[in-house]
Amino acid sequence: MCGIVGYIGDGNVYDVLVKGLHRLEYRGYDSAGIALVAPDGRLNLYKAKGKVSNLEDYCRDKDLRAKAGIAHTRWATHGEPSDSNAHPHFSQDGRIALVHNGTIENYKLLKDALKQHGCTFHSETDTEVLVQLIEYIKINNDCSLLDAVREALKQVVGAYAIAVIERDHPDTIIAARKSSPLVIGIGDKETFLASDATPIVEYTKNVVYLKDGEVAVIKRDEPLKLVDLENKDCDIDIRTLEMSISQLEKGGYPHFMLKEIFEQPNTLRDCIRGRVVDDGKRILINGILDNKEKFLNAKRIVIVACGTSWHAGLLGKYLLQDMTRIPVEVEYASEFRYSNPVLDDRDIVIAISQSGETADTLAAVEIARKQGAFVYGVSNVVGSSIPRETDSGTYIHVGPEIGVASTKAFTGQVMVLTMLAAAIGQLRGTLAPEQVAELGKYIIRIPDLVTKVLGLAPQIEHLSLIYTYARNFLYLGRGYSYPVALEGALKLKEISYIHAEGYPAAEMKHGPIAIIDAEMPSVIIAPNDHLYEKIVNNVQQVKSREGSIIAIVTEGDKEIRELADHVLEVPAVPECLTPIITSIPLQLLSYYIAINKRKNVDMPRNLAKSVTVE
Repeated sequence: MCGIVGYIGDGNVYDVLVKGLHRLEYRGYDSAGIALVAPDGRLNLYKAKGKVSNLEDYCRDKDLRAKAGIAHTRWATHGEPSDSNAHPHFSQDGRIALVHNGTIENYKLLKDALKQHGCTFHSETDTEVLVQLIEYIKINNDCSLLDAVREALKQVVGAYAIAVIERDHPDTIIAARKSSPLVIGIGDKETFLASDATPIVEYTKNVVYLKDGEVAVIKRDEPLKLVDLENKDCDIDIRTLEMSISQLEKGGYPHFMLKEIFEQPNTLRDCIRGRVVDDGKRILINGILDNKEKFLNAKRIVIVACGTSWHAGLLGKYLLQDMTRIPVEVEYASEFRYSNPVLDDRDIVIAISQSGETADTLAAVEIARKQGAFVYGVSNVVGSSIPRETDSGTYIHVGPEIGVASTKAFTGQVMVLTMLAAAIGQLRGTLAPEQVAELGKYIIRIPDLVTKVLGLAPQIEHLSLIYTYARNFLYLGRGYSYPVALEGALKLKEISYIHAEGYPAAEMKHGPIAIIDAEMPSVIIAPNDHLYEKIVNNVQQVKSREGSIIAIVTEGDKEIRELADHVLEVPAVPECLTPIITSIPLQLLSYYIAINKRKNVDMPRNLAKSVTVE
């Protein structure tokens, strides 16, 4: 959550920072601000409530000359969205400006102590406490900004990514991180700083991912320096970015979400490439091959994730249990971290996170490792924290996902979990070679089948007009289709603000059936699998109570077609692959309903893409 940008170089500082804020706006859009160190030594601070465009409007008649600067787009934690709570924040003497992503848990204690020493606060944020603390330490210890930042961070409890500039040293930015991401881009006589690589990629491919407890000293015309909180030098590991600028643009689509839905045939090809070989006869996952003994001897798998990734994890449970015969549990990472879990060295914990920076999932990883479990990461962002903190893992390789409502990352996660399950089953002998070959054959075909499903878009767009003003939705599925129902309901809630619930279809009669009537549409995921006859019965129960039914069925279905009000047909695939196929129509349905309601599908209210605070 929240986005940080910083820049020192000969380019137009304001333009670089504002363009970077637009790239990061999917991380937060409650307010935005910028601090510029002018050539005459003044430190100019401009802030505005709302989106980055509001900040641009505010800055049109301002002095934008600068030698360096930092900027921020906010997702509110402490303090409501407002101009005063927007970052950057000034120190009391106006000499220091700071931007911050994260949560300072002991900010009230620090704030009370600073007030006793005469500090005055102008916002409700925990961030202002940190910049005031840095100033207090600097003045009272007559030390450098670097030393003041290090000492202040020693007193902080919580998560942070910060960037700090000082009026008296305009050619320096100090940055630091703990449990919140920061990336430094190293260009030709210019240096960039950002919460992720999206603002950097058009300027340089050379980046350094800050590690927890590292402090960066970024100076004009000097090499990057990294130290820890004790001022000991840290090694600098320069990585090469793999993303391209075209991945960060809409490419002719009206919204990133629609673009990302339609990218799925290609992203799934990238996800599969090199992992399904010999015409599908073998499935190779390096993280499995390199850790054979762990998977051969595993007694239990625990999956931890949040949000959409949790839905993928629930599918992972079905996949892994079916193919490997290892018991699997699925936990919300936010609950797992506080549940006093019992783990040992024969447990495997799979941590799933699109961004690789989800705070609760990272905390779960730390707990699992401390208890001796083998931790396996499934992430999208190369170089993010979860791949660095886990024992091994697999990238989903779907490219940057800008839309807040996850689409291509979900199908990428499910595909990786399918291949993981098959690879482990292949290794343990719980899947016969002919079973692997049959599954592999269909996995190779999935991108083309998804292209076919996307051909339903005009039909779904027309269908959405009928249901745009529904106030509630019920999503039902059984077996592999139950997590798909949960994900479909979440997508609709996230971007259209219509209340929707996902349920196992058999549980309908244990409560939800009471609210089914002509005003309650039901979306029923009913592919032709081993539970088909059961789901037909559930459809009949909804129909007998005058409920309106949208059914997703396998091509050629006749029984449910006669009962449902609307039918969307998808290609036949093995049961374990149906979630990838059936989730696509639900993504499109939520998108078109939200567009009909004139909602901002890429930036839904109160939501941010990467939840990097608790």
